[in-house]
Amino acid sequence: MKEGTSIRDYDWWLLVTALSICGIGVLEIWSATHASHLAGMHTHQMYWIAIGVVLMVLVSRVDYHTIMDQAPVLYLIAIVALIAVLAIGHTRFGAKRWLPILGGFLQVSELVKLIIIIVVARFFAEVRTEQLELGDLIKVAAAVGLPLALIMLQPDLGTALVLVPLLAVGAYLAGLQWKHALAVLALAALMLPVGWHFLKPYQKERVTTFLRPEEDPRGAGYQILQSKIAVGSGGFWGKGLGNGSQNQLGFVPVRYSDFILAALAEELGFAGVFIALLLYMFLLLRLVQNAQRAHDRAGMFLVMGVAAVLGFHVLVNVAMVIGFMPVTGIPLPLMSYGGSATLFVFLALGLVMNVRIRRFVN
Repeated sequence: MKEGTSIRDYDWWLLVTALSICGIGVLEIWSATHASHLAGMHTHQMYWIAIGVVLMVLVSRVDYHTIMDQAPVLYLIAIVALIAVLAIGHTRFGAKRWLPILGGFLQVSELVKLIIIIVVARFFAEVRTEQLELGDLIKVAAAVGLPLALIMLQPDLGTALVLVPLLAVGAYLAGLQWKHALAVLALAALMLPVGWHFLKPYQKERVTTFLRPEEDPRGAGYQILQSKIAVGSGGFWGKGLGNGSQNQLGFVPVRYSDFILAALAEELGFAGVFIALLLYMFLLLRLVQNAQRAHDRAGMFLVMGVAAVLGFHVLVNVAMVIGFMPVTGIPLPLMSYGGSATLFVFLALGLVMNVRIRRFVN
């Protein structure tokens, strides 16, 4: 660590908040799986959290300028890794998203998200004009578009969409002009029919049924209906940990991961969900505050990139659970079960800590 930085400069409130969310997640993962063949998943999740904290510290000790200097190399690694997934990746649930690593499986797109945050931050940090030029916007959109397309081919629409708010927030902070923003929105609207054509049948089903899931309660609408039943049955205080019928009987789909908030709502009620969302709000506000206090533009874009991705994850997952958005498979950060997703968040928080502890360095 460079001279002038200290462990006291870490954002301990941010870390405590993140670990508090992890704690709620571990508790609910245990509740959702302890009486089934999935028992023990909460222990695995605790291992991932511990490894994540170690990686966060390690990332924070390497000057983020050094990391950003390697953005072109990291970008190349990301593209090669995504191509490798399509070529030799492990298939699960009909999607090819994982590479076998050290006896386990790494979801490469999670690592790619981190790399794209770094790439986008470096690009916008080097833009010195007050308003973002159209040429610059096209360049960065193309840089993000390639990995986005490769992720969609897996297929993984949810993770691919996460890169969009990352690009949008960065462009806005870099001085996106309204005429360019309107042009992009118009182009996106025109491309919707084309995008629809390339969606998989199950993805089209999710989009068309989320507004009227009751029309296919045993098929495409099953996940949303069971999630909404679990959320509604929890009331204010919930049924108690381990007592949620939708959760314990397995009616809530992937109740330890994508729909963990529905399980939480049933067992700890509105009060439990409110506390969880309050923690997320505080975490995001701390990220924005760290971005405001960053030493330079590079640090600001880096932290806001992390905030954009995590904020989008929370927004989409919560909306999905209550039936306001189609099922996308986007996990709830730090709470949902999953090694790759957990490590991504802690690596991203490592970048944030990195920026924070160097905010006073000359």
